[in-house]
Amino acid sequence: MNASTSADRSPGGLTITQQVRWGDMDAMGHVNNVVYFQYCESGRIAYVDRLDTSSFREHERQSLGMVAANLNFRRQMHYPGEVIVETHVTEIGYKSFTVAYRLLDASDRQVVAEGTSVCVWVDYAAGRALPLPEALVDGIAQFEQQPALRDRWVAAVAERTAKTAERKST
Repeated sequence: MNASTSADRSPGGLTITQQVRWGDMDAMGHVNNVVYFQYCESGRIAYVDRLDTSSFREHERQSLGMVAANLNFRRQMHYPGEVIVETHVTEIGYKSFTVAYRLLDASDRQVVAEGTSVCVWVDYAAGRALPLPEALVDGIAQFEQQPALRDRWVAAVAERTAKTAERKST
């Protein structure tokens, strides 16, 4: 994180605070909508850094990748200011997990945007998504203080295994 970012560990998820920069504004004088996605990226990267995902790699070309992103804009932000980015994992499946974001104006703690992204574990050498490493799932469930996340992953793995067995038997 750079000097304009601070992070706090909140129960379940991670909260960071970032300075709104002059360059974050567009010609209309408010923070450009693309920059909100960058704020989410900062939250997601801070979250992933806390998990130390590099330890889950089987080789150098495996890492997380984002395959979808969505934001709903609620209110404008302006320079000068600070944005609070709350980042949580809300769902885990066989190959993907959903990250939820809530962005707040630090001056009044009003929501300025909310959204999600879907991340997968990617083998970049093979060019495909892989099943989530169990250690990653365990790390997320512990970090979120939500054992049910792991339970949902176990159920997704069991369902996938059953479907694979069924296809092989027919």
